[in-house]
Amino acid sequence: MGSIAIVPAFNEENTIKEVISRLRKVKITPIIVDDGSTDQTYKLAKGLGVTVIKHENNKGKGEALKTGFNFILKNLPNVNYILIFDADMQYKAEESEKILQPLKENKADIVMGYRNWKEVPIANKIGNSIWRILFNYFFDVKLKDTNCGFIGLTRNAIKKIENVHGGYIIENSMLRDAVKNELRIKQVPVTVTYRKKRTLHFARMFFGILIFIIVEGIKYKLSKI
Repeated sequence: MGSIAIVPAFNEENTIKEVISRLRKVKITPIIVDDGSTDQTYKLAKGLGVTVIKHENNKGKGEALKTGFNFILKNLPNVNYILIFDADMQYKAEESEKILQPLKENKADIVMGYRNWKEVPIANKIGNSIWRILFNYFFDVKLKDTNCGFIGLTRNAIKKIENVHGGYIIENSMLRDAVKNELRIKQVPVTVTYRKKRTLHFARMFFGILIFIIVEGIKYKLSKI
């Protein structure tokens, strides 16, 4: 078996069939983690013959990723490259190989996409700039994007990413663990389509990520003294 995509999905009946189709076209096997959907997501995905893991209740994307990681580690010993792919089609399956190639060439342990900031809504752009500057400062890295959800990892990396937090800090928590475990991080440009307006939740999201970066960053700095 080649590369696997973990696809966390919550009430994505409008897009799940297309996501599966597009991943298959680029020779990536999707594993759907239905995170307590109340619509037809599970039925539609199951009907296409893919592996679907069902959460009875909605636990959040972080827990869905943990479920996917554990399933691969326990049941798929020959899978060495794992892609995280959102079910809302925000990212392009056609760009998956850009994420996976550095892993296959043994040039990275974790690959995260980075966005073209000219195409990002202004509120997201400002928030991401602040998070990126602070993350780079506290963790002594030079990343172009610290909150892109289009991510690829090696099997060894998912064993070391111990704390996949929920909410909006998933990417930051994964990067923190990657830095702490001295994993090789590489970034490649990706295309992002913004389909949903999230301005009502922006303040909560902004401060939640900000606090996480500062608290964890200070801990990291102190551990190096």
